Amino acid sequence: MPCVGDWLNSPLSIVQGIFAQNFPNSDWEKKVTEYFKEKLKENNATNWVPSLNDVPVHYLKPNSLVKFRCMVQDMFDPEFYMGVYETVDPNTNARVLHFGKYRDVAECGPQQEIDLNSSQTVTLERQTFYCVPVPGESAWVKEISFLTELVLYAIIVCGILNLQFHAYISASQARVSPSTSYTPSRHKRSYEEDEDMDLHPCKQKEQHMGNSCCSGSDIHGCVEPKRLETEASAGHHVISPNCSPPLDLNFPLPGEKGPACLVKVYESWESFKVNDVLEVFGVLSVDPVLSIVNSEERDSSTLDPMECMDTAEEQRVHSPPASLVPRIHVILAQKLQHINPLLPACLNEEESKTCEFVSNFMSELSPVRAELLGFLTHALLGDSLAAEYLILHLISTVYARRDVLPLGKFTVNLSGCPRNSAFMEHLYRLIQQLVPASYHLRMSIESMNHSRFIPHKDYTANRLVSGLLQLASNTSLVIDETQLEQGQLDTAGVHNVTALGNLITWQKVDYDFNYHRMEFPCNINVLITSEGRSLLPSDCQVHLQPQIIPPNMEEYMSSLLTAVLPSVLNKFRIYLSLLRLLDYSISDEVTKAVEEDFVEMRKNDPESVTADDLHKMLLVARFLSLSAGQTTLSRERWLRAKQLEALRKARLQQQKCVNGNEL
Repeated sequence: MPCVGDWLNSPLSIVQGIFAQNFPNSDWEKKVTEYFKEKLKENNATNWVPSLNDVPVHYLKPNSLVKFRCMVQDMFDPEFYMGVYETVDPNTNARVLHFGKYRDVAECGPQQEIDLNSSQTVTLERQTFYCVPVPGESAWVKEISFLTELVLYAIIVCGILNLQFHAYISASQARVSPSTSYTPSRHKRSYEEDEDMDLHPCKQKEQHMGNSCCSGSDIHGCVEPKRLETEASAGHHVISPNCSPPLDLNFPLPGEKGPACLVKVYESWESFKVNDVLEVFGVLSVDPVLSIVNSEERDSSTLDPMECMDTAEEQRVHSPPASLVPRIHVILAQKLQHINPLLPACLNEEESKTCEFVSNFMSELSPVRAELLGFLTHALLGDSLAAEYLILHLISTVYARRDVLPLGKFTVNLSGCPRNSAFMEHLYRLIQQLVPASYHLRMSIESMNHSRFIPHKDYTANRLVSGLLQLASNTSLVIDETQLEQGQLDTAGVHNVTALGNLITWQKVDYDFNYHRMEFPCNINVLITSEGRSLLPSDCQVHLQPQIIPPNMEEYMSSLLTAVLPSVLNKFRIYLSLLRLLDYSISDEVTKAVEEDFVEMRKNDPESVTADDLHKMLLVARFLSLSAGQTTLSRERWLRAKQLEALRKARLQQQKCVNGNEL
């Protein structure tokens, strides 16, 4: 068990030590990264790092090491900062070098001032990401992740890692100077704003005048920072009692909870992009001192307006209160293959523990699949064929792109669903219990006309305003058409329906940048439920044939989850996540056999068997093989795929004969 040492509580002191030993050698930054990387590898030490996903910010010590599982919602302009700066004591003329990395404020001793004209000053660049919790993240993901933090959380509550308020106040008496970070071609400014000061500017001035221990004109003056409540709001907006408009935390989905963070990245930020899911380890910054510094800069009558290119709205959005949007200065960051806490974080690594986990689970794959099939059959009112296709859908993923065509997508339209809100709600809840991230989109004329599906660029605030379709890879999107009624779509509604069609067909969303549209590729599993054939395109239509008509639909659907043991449910979750990550191939021998079989099928029925049918059968065969834990196509699985497709088509044909123009 790793000891909770300085590297966790006071990472900046570790960085200071490495800096002092190695500067001016430029390798000191690399040594910092290597130090923390090694520490986090020791005895699952990552579990000892508090997570902003699980622990409220106000329980965490400022400048301690934290982690955050998040999606990159937006990327701000790069900013410059003082990577190295020098302080001087006016009395003794003694000079000391400091590092500015991983900080929002440049610190100096009680009798020191920063020499802004020092030849030792080094200006560097960093990138700021606006990050939000993974949209639609399932409750079970949060709960299981939290269990790994439970011991740490207890320690925090007991006070071992809790903020020692008097120590924080004492440390804050040291003179501080705002970071010289600024965005290119914009006036330099700091990025922290205290919520109370931001919403009550008059109160801010009064408190500053009362608490300042130096003259108000001295920007190096020390201030008495008050203890901040730094937990993010549970909703999109934080309502100000004053005239200022509410702060929008810009979550893509309504009702999302959790903190949004400004994540400051120092290395290899070009490898990350919007909508990537990251896990970052870094220094938590919620320093309230910058709130007062920011206010002084904005209120300064001597400020040349030509030097400040930021609008008031941009400053407000890019410098939100630290109590609502804390900052994380990243030491280590990695893209996540998945967010399932029941799986190893990276399954590509050739580590013995990872290989052992995969091999052990694959050995018991067959009974897990059988249990999952039975579970979904009951959920789909006894329809085993629909349950088979639902399994194939849930393990599907875009594995490659050929030109503009996404390969591996498998959108299923489950038609014939009862017009019963209880059935659809509970079916979604069952899916939500199986996948790490999902969203239930209830289609109606009102929701199509009034919802914001497509993210768009707000040039006034210089930010990307999120939309419902800004989702992380492998999110399950369940679209319910059963409640859709006749009505008129307006322009926004037509654009939203078009966006859904493009998402399904091309696995891309065209973000609106006013003067042009930019394609953002995605990998979203879309399941459409409808009475008849869906208005939206799909890769496969399966008509539901209920074998059971429960007298009480809500009671029947509710009982399904309670009947499943938590250990079995966890196996289902591992099964669906793991199989998405497996590689798959078709041997030359099987490829030749499939081609010959298709030629024979065309001879027997040239009108109804098309190239599209071949593509669909190969897709079904792929997911059938993976669902059985096989990474290559066998003759047996190919024949089973043909059989399933024949049953599905026969059912659709039967429905067409019954209802006329149903297809």
